[in-house]
Parts: sequence; C-alpha cells; structure tokens
Amino acid sequence: MEEQKYSRRRFIGKYILAGSVAIGTGILVAGSSVSSMAKEGDSNQQPKTPQPAQKNPCDDLTGVSAEEVAKRKKLAYVNKTPIPDSHCSNCALYLPPAKDKPCGGCMLFKGPVRSEGYCAYWAPVNS
Repeated sequence: MEEQKYSRRRFIGKYILAGSVAIGTGILVAGSSVSSMAKEGDSNQQPKTPQPAQKNPCDDLTGVSAEEVAKRKKLAYVNKTPIPDSHCSNCALYLPPAKDKPCGGCMLFKGPVRSEGYCAYWAPVNS
C-alpha cells in the first residue's frame, strides 16, 4: 500500500478552496435575504429620507472664532437656563436682537445668544 503524502501546497490549496466556497455561500445567502426584503416593500412608495431637524439660528456658530467659542464654554453658556428666573433676556449683559435678527448677543463674547440662554456671569437688570 502506498502512503499518501501531503504537501504544504496541497494543504493550503484545500483550505483556500474551502474558504472560497464558504465566502461564496455567505454572499448568496446575504443576496437572497436582501432581495426578499425588497419584494416585501411596496414598489410604488418612495424611500423615506430622514428630514433634518429644524436648527435654531441662534445655535449656528459659523463664523465665530475658536477663541470665542472657547470663551463661551469658559463662561458656561448654555442654550436653555437651568434657573427659571435667570436667563439672558433679563441679564444686564444681554444685547437684544436687532430688528431683522432672530438672536441677541452678549457683551462678554461674540456670536448668537438665545434669550432663554444662561451663563455663569448672569447679572440682573437694574431697574
């Protein structure tokens, strides 16, 4: 009886073939599940695209320097006050919005400010 000799080349060839078969099977299975999902949907409907959330223009810091953004953070500015009676619109440092602008400003930093915002330097308006 003749002994079978296995060579490294034969061993590697068998495993490459087995791996190729496994990958091909996976591709076929994945393709069939995708096509069955497509058949379940109504072909007359347009795919729904997520609508972007409406952004508040007072949150847009485009054009504000990184230095000014850092200053806002250092002063702990937030868009919504955690203290009900202390907000930017009743702060002595708040600059009300111009007639055609939706956002106010602040004497301490540049950029848009929400009237309902707040920072650590809030100071009451003296009447």
